[in-house]
Amino acid sequence: MQSNQKLNLFSFTMIVVGLVIGMGIFRTAATSAKDAIAPSVYFSAWIIGGIVALCGALTYAEIGSRYPVTGGYYKVFAKAYHPSIAFAINCLILVSNAASLSGVALVGSGYVLKIIPGEWNDTHKALLSCGAIVLFYIINLMGLKMSSLAQNILMIIKITMILVLIAALFFPDKYAQHTVVQAANQSINTMDWIKSLGISLVAVSFTYGGYQQTINFGNEVKNPSKTIPRGIFFGIAIIIGLYLLVNLSYYNLVGFNQMKNEREIAYVVIDKMFGNTGATIFSAFLFLGVLAYVNGLLMSNPRVMFAMGEDGSLPKIFSNQNKKTGVLTLSLTVFAIVCIIILFFSQQFERILTFSIFLDCFGMILSSATIFWFRKKTKHLDNTGIYKVKLFPLAPLVFIAAYVFVGISITMDYKQNNYAAAIGIAVLALFMIIYFVLHRKTKPDAE
Repeated sequence: MQSNQKLNLFSFTMIVVGLVIGMGIFRTAATSAKDAIAPSVYFSAWIIGGIVALCGALTYAEIGSRYPVTGGYYKVFAKAYHPSIAFAINCLILVSNAASLSGVALVGSGYVLKIIPGEWNDTHKALLSCGAIVLFYIINLMGLKMSSLAQNILMIIKITMILVLIAALFFPDKYAQHTVVQAANQSINTMDWIKSLGISLVAVSFTYGGYQQTINFGNEVKNPSKTIPRGIFFGIAIIIGLYLLVNLSYYNLVGFNQMKNEREIAYVVIDKMFGNTGATIFSAFLFLGVLAYVNGLLMSNPRVMFAMGEDGSLPKIFSNQNKKTGVLTLSLTVFAIVCIIILFFSQQFERILTFSIFLDCFGMILSSATIFWFRKKTKHLDNTGIYKVKLFPLAPLVFIAAYVFVGISITMDYKQNNYAAAIGIAVLALFMIIYFVLHRKTKPDAE
């Protein structure tokens, strides 16, 4: 009976696709193009990003099989590392998620203001984004939860918008006049190419994010040793195909040089195909998707803080619930405040993006590295039908190396990235200090 409730190949594949495809593809392509010195760098970044996502998803799937607990992505740190590291990294992940929420809200605001007459700047986008956060903060305070039906509708909207963008490839008469891409015709220094690739991968990494949540399904899949690798391979292959086709559409209709200066790049493509009315409708649907994303993160992340309050990582007050509505009032309020602070501290999508990905580098590297610890500590599970990465240790090493590369790229380009790496390290150190301050009273009892 229980096996009938487990995920089959199709269901798990769709979960992988749903976890990864978000709102980033409607904005990050322009950022990635801006950082790429040639089309070869740009398209290589999207292909490499997909391969890295594949390695990461396979790695996390094995960790989930070996340690099948609810909220596995957050709990592996406490299991494999010192509690102070687990606390600091989990807090970093919360801040990174808050930054992601703020960044996506800015994407939606940019598309909405694109169709409203007037001169709008980054402050206006931040104010509109703040309004969306406050609106759904109030809705969540009332205890309203997004239904699974709404989530399914959102997924249909996102896939439909992506397919519409891909359909632009069938309108060759709308293609941009490709003025000569100068960088492509010049001899590019190898180190400059690699450096450009590293920076371009920042935006790509954001767009491919989400596969780490496969860690939560390792014990819920039918015949995991076969279904998990096939589902992840098919899912990531579908995602890579969709992303490459969308980027090819951007490249053909907008032009590589022009892409660098277009923040709302999807709007330009739709406007070329269907005119201003079509672009307006597209932007409205995209903003609906952004609102749903904002609501989803405002629902999920306070529950992480609740769990940390319950196990003592955070003060117990974070585990308090409203008796009437069941709302995690303090956790929700703190998370919303962090989102708004990041929003007004940065105001620009690129700044938030770089900061978020640098924080993610810590989480991705340390969480995926636990596979070596779990392989050693859970050898007794090897012949019990759990999923094991066949490309071990290559897959996790490729994944870790990729995020080390991205982290170093952000650090080296510190002026362009507004010292995102320095701020990220400072935030990590701050959380480490907070942990020892919060837990200093427990030492005498232990002795």
